[in-house]
Amino acid sequence: MIFTPLEIEGMFEVTLEPHEDERGYFRRMYAEEEFQKAGITDFKIVQINQAYTKAAGVIRGLHWQTKPKEEAKFFQCLDGEIFDVIADVRKESKTFGKWVGVHLKGVEKKLLFIPKGAAHGYETLTKDCRVQYMVSEFYSPDYEVGFRWNDPFFKIDWPMPPSFISEKDSNLPDYKK
Repeated sequence: MIFTPLEIEGMFEVTLEPHEDERGYFRRMYAEEEFQKAGITDFKIVQINQAYTKAAGVIRGLHWQTKPKEEAKFFQCLDGEIFDVIADVRKESKTFGKWVGVHLKGVEKKLLFIPKGAAHGYETLTKDCRVQYMVSEFYSPDYEVGFRWNDPFFKIDWPMPPSFISEKDSNLPDYKK
């Protein structure tokens, strides 16, 4: 596993190193010792989620969970292509107020590690997208918060106009600094 730090404090792009032969490949998807070597010492998987989206242009998010139920995520695209967005809403962070967008494709061997307290969302760029992510905390709706996809503080530059946003996500408020 190769951990490449990104512009958000505590965020990494993780490239898997497959072992390939005439049969196909073998990939190690998670290794606690590799995470610890990268300085990620408090990530324990408690839940694995998968989502499927039928159409291109669908935006999901941006959400995160607040204390005491903050969650880190280890996120991948299994099928299709997405534009994955992480926004730093941690006021104590050196990168507070920044956002990063990363293209993830099902055919690639890359995942994103999203630190606790960072907002997360994505837009599907193709139809039939499937994502999977491991989280460090159980889903706790009482601690889930979010902001709208077109929030004026973050000014996220989405690659395509949205084709669909859920009622829940459409009704999220602007981010309050």
